[in-house]
Amino acid sequence: MLEPVATIGSILTFIVFLIGLVGVRASSKQTDAVYYPSFFLAVCGLTFLAIASMVNKEFLGAPLGGWGIACMFSAAIGFILTSMFDVYKNSKSISEN
Repeated sequence: MLEPVATIGSILTFIVFLIGLVGVRASSKQTDAVYYPSFFLAVCGLTFLAIASMVNKEFLGAPLGGWGIACMFSAAIGFILTSMFDVYKNSKSISEN
């Protein structure tokens, strides 16, 4: 059970990393919209964890609780990486003014 959860978490983290990087680079001003993918994954993770306590189902080799843990892991890493990119971009724009 650990291997599918780690694989799913790694894939989701990479996807959120790319979406956050593209979102920060594409935005022309300071916005919170770049954090929405990580927020969406956090909500999905909490939903999966809540459903896992009531239903014992597996999807792609991992139970729903594993999917919840993987989503929460990728959301946390996504928030951290996106905030680092956002801070770096905004600090460059502040120092230029």
